Amino acid sequence: MKKLSVVVPAVLFVFASVSAQNNSASLPADTIPTKQPETKEIKEKPKEVYTLNPAVDIPVTAIGTGWSLYGFSQIYSKDPSNEESVLALKKSDVNRFDRWGIRPYSKKIDDISYIPFYASMPLPVLFLFDKRMRKDIGKLSFLYLEAMSVTGLLYTGSTFLTNRYRPYVYSEETPLDYRTRGGGKNSFYAGHVALVATSTFFMAQVYADYYPESNMKWVFYGVATAATGVTAWWRHRGGLHFPSDLILGVAQGTLTGLLVPRLHRTKLIKNPNLSIIPFTGASHGLVVRYKM
Repeated sequence: MKKLSVVVPAVLFVFASVSAQNNSASLPADTIPTKQPETKEIKEKPKEVYTLNPAVDIPVTAIGTGWSLYGFSQIYSKDPSNEESVLALKKSDVNRFDRWGIRPYSKKIDDISYIPFYASMPLPVLFLFDKRMRKDIGKLSFLYLEAMSVTGLLYTGSTFLTNRYRPYVYSEETPLDYRTRGGGKNSFYAGHVALVATSTFFMAQVYADYYPESNMKWVFYGVATAATGVTAWWRHRGGLHFPSDLILGVAQGTLTGLLVPRLHRTKLIKNPNLSIIPFTGASHGLVVRYKM
């Protein structure tokens, strides 16, 4: 809500008082206007953009972070698959929607896909370069940790509980010793994509909440979309995930990145035509005024 203030110069106030006294002396007693209650606009302090609920946010973040650390240690230490099982796999075993995603493993593309992944992780550092966000750096850092812990919990939990072979395991062009690796059973779902989406869309949403009128927010959303899309494409080209794994990773990461900050937004009255005015006089109270 925009601040409103009424300033009455002292000279005009004195002149109005003297004029009112002279006019009242010439009026009948029953027509003398009574004293109107004084009003003063409320000057509200700027409200915070986000509000934390420690009773909810701390347990959610702690559980998500703790499980993620445990989950990552487990999903990357799965037992290797035996050669007989891998050699018996057929492309027809894969559903039609995902079948076209079968590709041989490419170490080069796999390494390239880590570029947006590592680049997106330290994005909260950018908050330090903005005056308004820098004041809330502690709160924003906690919200970022919460968002990443939620994605970490969902991703590692899914991969821990399932053993879906990666696309390259079905490709005879991939060396057999690589097809049998324990990590070859971590296709469901695309964790790299989910984490990149969470990080970049979180950054975009925070900027949009601090500067809702700025057109720059669309640049942030655009960068988030591009970074997530490129990561998904490279993970597909490297034979690391099926299309359905990538779609789920994009959806989950994007929703988490957007919803965590949005669910913590402070409720603000943004209608400039609405004002709340206190009055004093014979009685005291508040007047709600809406200007059409």
